[in-house]
Amino acid sequence: MELSHKQINPVNKTFIGMIKLYRLTLSPIIGNTCRFYPSCSHYAEEAFEKMPAWRALPKSVWRILRCNPYGGSGYDPVIKDEEL
Repeated sequence: MELSHKQINPVNKTFIGMIKLYRLTLSPIIGNTCRFYPSCSHYAEEAFEKMPAWRALPKSVWRILRCNPYGGSGYDPVIKDEEL
C-alpha cells in the first residue's frame, strides 16, 4: 500500500509541506534533540509519503509523544518488519 510520488494526495502533500516548513524555521532554533533515528520529522515525512494520511498522522503523533527523556531511543523505522 506504499504511495508513489505520483500518487501522493493533496492532504499528504500539505502535511509534508508543513514538516519541511518546520525544518526550515523551528528545527534550527530547537536543535537536534530527537532520541530516535530517523529523526521525528524525517519519520513523519516518510510516513506521509508511504501511507494514507489517516494512518500516517497517528503514527507520527505517537512517535513525537515517545520522543522524550522517559521514552525510548534508537532505530525506529516507519515500516517495521512485523508490518510487512
